[in-house]
Amino acid sequence: MAKERCGITHFSSRLIRNLSGGYRQRVGIAQAIIHRPKLVVLDEPTNGLDPNQIIEVRALIREIAIDRAVIFSTHILPEVQLLCKDIKMIEGGRIVFSDTMDAFNNYVEPHSVLTTLLNPPAAGELMKIEGVTKVDFLTERQLRIFFNGDQDITRRIVTTSVQKDWQLTEITLDKSSMDEIFAQLSNNVPNKH
Repeated sequence: MAKERCGITHFSSRLIRNLSGGYRQRVGIAQAIIHRPKLVVLDEPTNGLDPNQIIEVRALIREIAIDRAVIFSTHILPEVQLLCKDIKMIEGGRIVFSDTMDAFNNYVEPHSVLTTLLNPPAAGELMKIEGVTKVDFLTERQLRIFFNGDQDITRRIVTTSVQKDWQLTEITLDKSSMDEIFAQLSNNVPNKH
């Protein structure tokens, strides 16, 4: 059953050392679930997998989590967003965040918008929009516009773009990445020294 769930039945007669890194990961997951434990601890289970294998292992982790608790340890923070309901961030042996994934996502407040303007103005013109604090040109037509927390900023940017024919084709609220939040939370942990 564990071999089938992990997609490794066709490698039953091969030595583990002769398998690719991705299949070694699958063997490790099969070993973890073979005796149907109530708790499974997975350390970096998608490490070394190709994109298709990552999708399969994510599905397997979700399936495993239906009837048992799964502790998932990873440094690949987007994996946390895709797989976890609860999150505990640990830095230097101390918990720096402990709550639900929803609470974490609410903690991550947008601070900029990513825009594509086919006819962009100079940065100074964008700075005239109420609430805009900084403008970075990422490419000739793609910009990151920072704002002061005012959620109405997207409406003002769209309205101004239409009025001034900046030809806005895309606008997206940009939240801090999990990596950035982890770095912020880690910096708030006092050193033991």
